[in-house]
Amino acid sequence: MNALPALPLAEDQALSQAEAAYRQLRDKLIMLEIRPGEPINDGQLAAELGFGRTPVREAIKRLEVDHLVVSYPRRGTFATSVDFTELADVSEIRELLEPLAARRAAGRASDAMRRELMHVADTIAQLDPGPGGSRDLMRYDLTVHRLIYKAAANPHLEDTLIRYDNLATRIWCLVLDKVPSVSGHIVEHVELLTAIADGDEDRAAELALHHVVSFEESVRKVL
Repeated sequence: MNALPALPLAEDQALSQAEAAYRQLRDKLIMLEIRPGEPINDGQLAAELGFGRTPVREAIKRLEVDHLVVSYPRRGTFATSVDFTELADVSEIRELLEPLAARRAAGRASDAMRRELMHVADTIAQLDPGPGGSRDLMRYDLTVHRLIYKAAANPHLEDTLIRYDNLATRIWCLVLDKVPSVSGHIVEHVELLTAIADGDEDRAAELALHHVVSFEESVRKVL
């Protein structure tokens, strides 16, 4: 797959350095650009990302709460391992909360947000489902989910779902090369986004549940 069209960013852009460092490091860990078990060197990361060491250290503390990094006395800080035994627990929570977020988004999204969701749906519908670019496609998955959580207009629900979607995405990225079709998983979002934009709460909740269940089934088939 060649260059993919850019999607709108799901998160606000007026960020402090600590927040910007947190989000960049978070997504590097989610997408396995920082591999599980890899040591986290705050000085090296600060230089790489263009931040001071203080905001990077603050970001690392938050990432510990997200279970994306872990610190050991006298050993240092490391990216957490990806534990496949957590898949059932993560999916159980997402099966309850993803339909709730989709239902709320369908009922409460602003007109501007509905237009944005439809723009994303149209962009995904036009993607070339050819081989390659799987990791880039997973960035679409993250963007779609974060937009839906934002549209749900409940910051506590949004924060919780981002955390569990991040953990699920790490699992998915670890088996990415074994999954037959990532594009099929991403294209599922078109109908979901359309249902939300149309205000169809029941359909949105149904499709969100299906998406989470099919994700777990796809991962289990290749484990």
